[in-house]
Amino acid sequence: MVVVTAKASKGKLAAIVLIIAAIAVLLVVLCKNTGKSTAESAAASAATNAERVAYLESFGWQLDPKPVETQQVRIPEELPDVLLKYNTLQQSQGFDLTDYTGRTVSRYVYQVTNYPDAADSYYATLLVSGGNVIGGDVSSAAQDGVMQGFAFPKAG
Repeated sequence: MVVVTAKASKGKLAAIVLIIAAIAVLLVVLCKNTGKSTAESAAASAATNAERVAYLESFGWQLDPKPVETQQVRIPEELPDVLLKYNTLQQSQGFDLTDYTGRTVSRYVYQVTNYPDAADSYYATLLVSGGNVIGGDVSSAAQDGVMQGFAFPKAG
């Protein structure tokens, strides 16, 4: 049996322990961030209508469970300005449409029935690829209406 010994001062030992602890914390943070975003994790699957409805309801929306529109849309290879602005909204929710450029995705639109103080009709749109939500919004049907992410508006 071979035994190796080394002498180290308490200060050096404390520094080594702190460095190892910092590396461990960094690894934990990096491992958490390499997974799916919060929005994507919440939408583990959106392959069925029931899963899509449940996803939207998880944000507090009530809606007619039958989509008012279902279609296939192609995300262009290069996003025009209007889609770049829309992608900014998507990125704020943890999505990124640039990951899907050149692909055809499914678009599902549902009528929202509980938008606070709504004078107009509101709709929730989901973009789905490979059975997972890749983006979407909640918006007013009015010409000058609002468009927002999935988060339910706060009262006040």
